[in-house]
Amino acid sequence: MRLWMMAIALAALLAAGAPTAAARGGERPPSPVVLGDVVEREIKQGRSFVGTVEPARRGEVDVQASGFVETLDVEEGDSVDVGDTIATLRTTTLEIRLTAARAQLKLREQALLELQNGSREEDKDRARALVREAQAEEKTAQWKLQAVLKLRKDENVSEEALQDAQRAVATTAARREALQAALDLVEAGPRPERIAQAEAGVAVQAAEVARLEDEKLRHTITAPFKGFVVKKHTEVGAWLNTGEIVVEMVALDEVDVVVPVLEDAVAHLSRGMQVRVAIDALSEPSVTGTIFRIVPVADRRSRTIPVKVRIKNVMQGKDVRIKAGMFARAWLAVGKPRKAILAPKDAIVLGGRSPVVYVYDADKQMAAPVPVELGVAVDDLIEITGPVQAGAKVVVRGNERIFPGTKVRPVEKR
Repeated sequence: MRLWMMAIALAALLAAGAPTAAARGGERPPSPVVLGDVVEREIKQGRSFVGTVEPARRGEVDVQASGFVETLDVEEGDSVDVGDTIATLRTTTLEIRLTAARAQLKLREQALLELQNGSREEDKDRARALVREAQAEEKTAQWKLQAVLKLRKDENVSEEALQDAQRAVATTAARREALQAALDLVEAGPRPERIAQAEAGVAVQAAEVARLEDEKLRHTITAPFKGFVVKKHTEVGAWLNTGEIVVEMVALDEVDVVVPVLEDAVAHLSRGMQVRVAIDALSEPSVTGTIFRIVPVADRRSRTIPVKVRIKNVMQGKDVRIKAGMFARAWLAVGKPRKAILAPKDAIVLGGRSPVVYVYDADKQMAAPVPVELGVAVDDLIEITGPVQAGAKVVVRGNERIFPGTKVRPVEKR
């Protein structure tokens, strides 16, 4: 009782003494709005067809290798982006093989580098020194032979000593030639054929490393597109063979309302036509879509043809506004031509008991909400039924900021 009396007193105080907006500084300035025209046009009669929301894309994500499931990073209902990890298979043995293959590749690369760099200067200097030493030994042997030949004239040297001196010259000459050939090889470096063989060995090993890396990559299962996980087919610890399904995914950034249309009405439809769709489960049920595809096969029993109306979905955090499986009704222009009142789609304000348009009154400089019923969509216009006449001006931009009694000021559309 005491709280109730305090509330009455506070209300009386506010009514009596609180300054009004006008008293504080005048009326609120008119709200700027953009106006559009209500027109009368001949359109085809709209008919309502019942449909179901389906994902624009659905896919089964499978494995491209065999192994135990080590991690499973998603649950049913999770949203994933392209490339997000869904699951991984155990790769312990594969990692060991890959480490060995990389080490072998490094070994072959270093061997090729050694051949490409050729002989070291130290090796060349040593070979040159050996050649010089052999040349000196050969000269010494030739000098000794000449000395023996001179003594031979005086018959002071035996035949055996002469033969020994001759052999020494031949031996030192042969050694010099061998060492010179070795020096030539050192200075020339490895043969091109050996380098080509080493290059081929590196290429073969690099291909093996790439194959193992690709195999490891196939042990990680990633999302092929942005969407939602709707069903799991495995758990951690399970063994999967190549090709088995891990999860099922759907993409819901766009959805299709699949509408079975009677065969006699399909002739009036074409791809790209605007369609108004009502999804009763939504707080603002009316949305607009486009005929995306007309499936060219009729159901033999019902004599209906599936028509897919594509709608842009709206993300709400990590969730989506329109969900697969929702009931929907689509208004398709398939009847006889008739005259109708059409308003710009942007003039429609949803969210209340019924759609409304704000009709502009130039004399009062106000826009009053008028309830209407919606019909078929035609390009950027939509059929309305209600106390709105052709030629009326309606608010198409700024209608989210106004309410009954608000002064408005028309401005040009930018």
